[in-house]
Amino acid sequence: MEAVRREGASAVDTDQIRGDRQTQHDVLEALAECANHRRWFAGFAKPFLGEHPIEVGSGFGDYAREWIPSVEKFTATDPDPVLFAQLKKDMAGYPAVTVKQLLLPTQDRADHSCLVCYNVLEHIEDHVGALQSMARLVRPDGYIVLVCPAFPFAMSPVDIATGHVRRYTKRSMRKALTDAGLHVVEVRYANSLGLICYYGFTSMLRRQPSTGGTISFYDRLVVPVVRFAERLIGNRPPFGQSVVAVARVPEDPDVADETAAG
Repeated sequence: MEAVRREGASAVDTDQIRGDRQTQHDVLEALAECANHRRWFAGFAKPFLGEHPIEVGSGFGDYAREWIPSVEKFTATDPDPVLFAQLKKDMAGYPAVTVKQLLLPTQDRADHSCLVCYNVLEHIEDHVGALQSMARLVRPDGYIVLVCPAFPFAMSPVDIATGHVRRYTKRSMRKALTDAGLHVVEVRYANSLGLICYYGFTSMLRRQPSTGGTISFYDRLVVPVVRFAERLIGNRPPFGQSVVAVARVPEDPDVADETAAG
């Protein structure tokens, strides 16, 4: 088995990472139990991955494990030094996986076939600059696949504690992608019932997702039903807990920078 190639941490200013680290880790632990939700959302990116995608914000590597069997090589990243160290250990058993510490925006350049970024962009103040950074990590005509929390009215104490600076609508996501000079392929909502449940749980009851209990119940019994129902309507629900976006990188990777500057 080919050993994992580990690239050391670059000069990452961890003071730029928003939110309470412990709360972020607690929420990640809770979400790690949601296998049905993870498999559902991992499927959004699979048609676009190509042979060597990069994931921005891999966390515990749960989504990475869903995608690794489908690709030749995979690059997993995280800016948090604790998560980065654990990610290196957890990915050590996978062949052809590179682990990097990466914080956006960055001037780094690469030639990946696709970039996937789930529940990260909402943490970054300069999200247009972050999207431009993503474009520089992907080859021309490659894809960027994003999942972000939807609807500003659902901004809750949990969002604030975990460092969210915004929640998106289809319109605001499309504008961010266009402002960054990317070609929009698709923007839609997903997990319609999840939005209602999340708002009630975090904003009305002011609870935080935790392991076991409600979140596990939702994942085991509700997610399969919601996934089936949304498939019946062509995966185009009128609202959802998440915005799913797919964009393409321009032929000239510097066009995104020039477009935003103009």
